[in-house]
Amino acid sequence: MPWRVCLEAILIVLVSVKICGITDRPALEAALDGGARFIGLVFYPPSPRSLSHDAAATLANLVPAKVGRVGVFVDPRDDELSATLARVPLDLIQLHGNESVGRLDAIRALTGKRLIKTIKVARADDVTTAAPFAAHADWLLYDAKVPSGQGLGLPGGNAIAFDWTLLSGRAAKGREGWILSGGLSVANINEAIRITGAGAVDVSSGVESAPGRKDPGAIRAFLKAAGAA
Repeated sequence: MPWRVCLEAILIVLVSVKICGITDRPALEAALDGGARFIGLVFYPPSPRSLSHDAAATLANLVPAKVGRVGVFVDPRDDELSATLARVPLDLIQLHGNESVGRLDAIRALTGKRLIKTIKVARADDVTTAAPFAAHADWLLYDAKVPSGQGLGLPGGNAIAFDWTLLSGRAAKGREGWILSGGLSVANINEAIRITGAGAVDVSSGVESAPGRKDPGAIRAFLKAAGAA
């Protein structure tokens, strides 16, 4: 194997990347080929990235064991979680709503799955809200808190970033670590990692040609850029 290929393969694993909102096989294959650590499948009907159980199961069954399959939910009910897990093989559950610490514990007890809890950030005070969740989530994911009427009006995937300096040296982490999200793209991933020191990042809208439509080329480019950051 040429030395350049070996070097790129090593670099890719330095920063863990989650490609979220995968909806088709070409996007999934681009994420897997590029070295993504996590694949995000959305179960939130208002989102253009939301999947049926059948579509999600088809994609999830193509993911190798070394890559985490993440189901993204917003304030899910127990029956929603149980119905999804009965059909779709998931490794982690991402909670992107207003779930409390107690709700995280209840979901872990119900599902037996590792948890990612989203913390929505617009100002310094928002970062401090993460601390109570640190012992109850496996990962904390910091995303932009979007003002009403901006972005796509969704809990996440709005192509909006927040002030990354708010996290510098102040980001609480879950049992396994923390993840940076919100408005990331090839154009800003190097700066985002430099400012925050993030060891894991999450991208959705930043690798799309339209809301809900992933661009395989953009996925590969993002993974390469994140690996070299």
